Amino acid sequence: MEVADILPYIGWIIAGAFALGGAGILASVHTTRLKIKNGYPLEGMWGQSLKPSSDAQTAERVSLLTQENAQLRAELGSLKDRLNNVERIVTDSGFQLTHEIERLLDGKEKVQ
Repeated sequence: MEVADILPYIGWIIAGAFALGGAGILASVHTTRLKIKNGYPLEGMWGQSLKPSSDAQTAERVSLLTQENAQLRAELGSLKDRLNNVERIVTDSGFQLTHEIERLLDGKEKVQ
């Protein structure tokens, strides 16, 4: 393959390189925007923390999120307990016992 064969495509190659570079820059900007929106700390080139710095507002937010996490864990635990009770009721012999009582009552009515 000679240089003359590639020459007609050089414009597409350059455009593709610019498009790829632009896509990388846009991805980086989008990632940074999502970090800011969701409260993640921003980092510099060498990993140093830029923002948010440790201040009273950040500490308060961490405290509130920790409390919310504890509440959600407690609620999840109670839901697990309730689900265990429902499973026990359905699979327990008491469920079968009800059917046997109904069958016996139907048989008693026939005898009278």
